[in-house]
Amino acid sequence: MGALQQVLVVDDGHRAVDRSLAADLAGLGYASVTASIEAADDVLAVIARPAAILLQLSSSANPQTAALANRLREQMRAGGIPVIDMDDAGPRAGAPVDLKSRIGPYVLNEPEL
Repeated sequence: MGALQQVLVVDDGHRAVDRSLAADLAGLGYASVTASIEAADDVLAVIARPAAILLQLSSSANPQTAALANRLREQMRAGGIPVIDMDDAGPRAGAPVDLKSRIGPYVLNEPEL
């Protein structure tokens, strides 16, 4: 049995229980690490290369947060790591299935070692 694919969830620091992706990701078979947008570079420096990054930022993000998110997108694109923007609509029926369909095209079955 192979190791779980790791996904980094980057958010704006607001972690309401009903907005958490960690449980949905675990249920889909992905390991996840959650970090604020401000700490993303530090976290990326100490974790294994993630298979994908999920950005979970509120629609009212300030300009500094938007600039950090754009820089992260460019940095990851250069490294071949997909960045998937998640909306902040909150939980809805079928959310884990939708999440799997959004990650699926990017994350391979076996992790890169």
